[in-house]
Amino acid sequence: MKENKKKVYLKYWGCQMNVRDSEVICGLLKKEGYGLVNEPDKADIILLNTCSVREHAEDKVWSEIGRIGKLSPLDFVQKTHKIKTGETPRPTNKIVGLVGCMAQAYKQKVFDRAPNVNFVVGPSDIDKIPGIINRLSTTKIRETEGTIRPEDIYHTGFYEKRNNTYVVVSEGCSNYCSYCVVPYVRGDLKNRNHKDIIREVEEAVGKGITKITLLGQNVNAYLSKVISSQPSVNFIELLKLVNQIEGIEEFSFITSHPKDTSVELFRVMASLGKLKKSLHLPIQSGSDRILAMMNRGYTKKFYLELVTNYRKIVKDSVLSTDIIVGYPQETDKDFQETFDLVKDIEFDAAYIFKYSARPNTKAAELADDLPRAVKEKRHKIILDLQKGISKKKRC
Repeated sequence: MKENKKKVYLKYWGCQMNVRDSEVICGLLKKEGYGLVNEPDKADIILLNTCSVREHAEDKVWSEIGRIGKLSPLDFVQKTHKIKTGETPRPTNKIVGLVGCMAQAYKQKVFDRAPNVNFVVGPSDIDKIPGIINRLSTTKIRETEGTIRPEDIYHTGFYEKRNNTYVVVSEGCSNYCSYCVVPYVRGDLKNRNHKDIIREVEEAVGKGITKITLLGQNVNAYLSKVISSQPSVNFIELLKLVNQIEGIEEFSFITSHPKDTSVELFRVMASLGKLKKSLHLPIQSGSDRILAMMNRGYTKKFYLELVTNYRKIVKDSVLSTDIIVGYPQETDKDFQETFDLVKDIEFDAAYIFKYSARPNTKAAELADDLPRAVKEKRHKIILDLQKGISKKKRC
């Protein structure tokens, strides 16, 4: 490991993929000799690993960048290090890097809106961050055009927690749901080779990790890369391979897409002793009309049949979902269908979001025609319904 006296502070927002990406970035920097700190005032380099899935998540990042930008190097030292009266403060220049989905979505526009940002790196190029920091001077650097991450970034051996971690099985998504920014910021679906995934899991177990979560925007669509005469491995076969690894006490996976979910998956879930009996299966809407507009690729009837089979085959199982309210042109009838579906299914948990237009998506071309008050009202109605269901299930 190289020696380097510079300290890095990294803050992340968003999904589990960003949690694992942040671990990867920290591992790469530690390998180059950078130290990691938990407070920005102690850092030479501030990295913000961002999410673009919701407008609210982006607002938090812009606010954080603004907070950093309001402090001059001299003020930063005075205010965060509490310089004593009469003491001469030493100015410091902090490097600020914007990483992740917002970097890919906004690219050069980041520098126009936030001049204090020194470099911008999209999700596919996180392996380049140490090199960028090493060569950075006064030049703004944008690295957002990568397509495939090098495999070795997943093998730095850095884990944030002692007992559990995430293992990425695939990156990006090719579904192009009309509201979703993921394909535009993380690219189309790219599957890792199953042998590399198994090797990473075994490395984690060697570090004392006993719980693993297999991670992808759509894990069910996983199909291992085919190398020469090597046979391909699908997601179900991957689950069986992971279940065989000694040292793992429990493993799970997220996130599943209904259109790629099958009864065969449920049977495997029921049969594998180490696999957690939990399924996150986003429905998004209970209205077939809205589901079609969202380009989800399934109907309410199809989803209900999946739920019935899941609960029948996987005993004592947990089911959670995602729901969007206030999608463009969502009528009272459409919303009522979503309400009725949540009431009938009785999810163990539901993540409920108010629709916000995302850059480049098909839905962004539609008029965001529902008033904010209507979205907030519908959000509260579904949220209160789910709270009541969850409370009942806990009793």
